Amino acid sequence: MIDNLDRALIDAMQKDGRITSVELAKKLKISDATVRFRLKKLTGQNILRITAGINPLAFQEGIAAYIGIELEKRTHPTTMQAIANVKGVVSVCNVTGRYDLLVEVFFESRQDLRKFLFEDLLTIKGINRTETFVVLEGINKWTELAAS
Repeated sequence: MIDNLDRALIDAMQKDGRITSVELAKKLKISDATVRFRLKKLTGQNILRITAGINPLAFQEGIAAYIGIELEKRTHPTTMQAIANVKGVVSVCNVTGRYDLLVEVFFESRQDLRKFLFEDLLTIKGINRTETFVVLEGINKWTELAAS
């Protein structure tokens, strides 16, 4: 569970991810040690992750997409992990509705997306069919740049 102080810390960091713990402490009227303890606790519990986000739509050749995946069987955990390990995958979610999984991806080229769809996904067992939704525009869309 997170409390109001945790929420305030998260809110402040969402507004400025480069804010120091000293600045956070002054802003929230708490000690620097409390800020560091709370942030360590939140990151340790996998509630908060501090990263650099990019606007994928700012990349001239970049392509962001969502892929709906229908599975042959209910193999969610295994299949989700296999997909999550592929370069360019931002997130994999077990969802309700027409598809079993919804995968968010960001690639630096159409060729990379093609490779993901027609080569990488073919190596993962249990996928029955996919449908790809390419992002044309977005508001407040942030993601991570895949590691080289």
